[in-house]
Amino acid sequence: MSFSADQWPECGIARFLTLLDGPWATLVIRELLNGPMRFGDLMKALPGVSAHTLTNRLRRFETYGLVTRTAYPEIPPRVEYELTPVGRGLRPVLDAMNDWAGTVPRIDSDDAVPISASCSADTASSSTSSTG
Repeated sequence: MSFSADQWPECGIARFLTLLDGPWATLVIRELLNGPMRFGDLMKALPGVSAHTLTNRLRRFETYGLVTRTAYPEIPPRVEYELTPVGRGLRPVLDAMNDWAGTVPRIDSDDAVPISASCSADTASSSTSSTG
C-alpha cells in the first residue's frame, strides 16, 4: 500500500496507523529494535507469522523509510533488515504501548494483567542465528 502526497494522512495518528497497520507490523519493528536481522531470524522470532505477511511488512517499511534492506554479495546470499533512524524512533512509542497495556485490567477482575518483560522493545525475543 502506498499513498500519493494528496492521500497521505495529515493526522499523525492516522499516518502511524497507516504505516503500522495489520497483523505483525508492530512486532516486526519490536524485533528489529535489537539490531539488524535476517529474514529467517525474524521468522523464528515471530512464531506464526507467514513468509508472505513478513515480506509484505518489510517491503512496506522499506518503501516508507523505516527499514533498510542490505543484500551482501556472498554465497549463499545474505540479506539483512535494519531500522533506519526513523524506524528506531518508534522505540519510545512501543515502550509506551507496553507500559499502557500493563495498566489494562483483566476482563474478569479489576487487577491489571502483568506484562512479560520479553514484550518490551528493550528485550524483544530476537535471535542472532545465521539463517535467512
